Amino acid sequence: MLSAECGITTALAAYLKQKRKDAKLSRRALAEKSLIPEPTIRRFENTGHISLKNFLLLWMILDDIARFMELTKPKAIKPKTIAEVLAYDK
Repeated sequence: MLSAECGITTALAAYLKQKRKDAKLSRRALAEKSLIPEPTIRRFENTGHISLKNFLLLWMILDDIARFMELTKPKAIKPKTIAEVLAYDK
């Protein structure tokens, strides 16, 4: 496993764990609300390991899925030259 990947997954797990706590939800309450087994939530919070489907379910409950969807939109390319600016306007 890439060390960067491990850092990303643990950071996402820590973020959603904090969101759960901010919402004053126990793991059990989140499990009931998300239909994700409590041990799966515990494992995710402790290791960062979870399926994409379950991760997205947790994100939808604990945060705004639109924020996550923004990551899928292509970035606007900023022109670097006058020629690029003029070509963009056409």
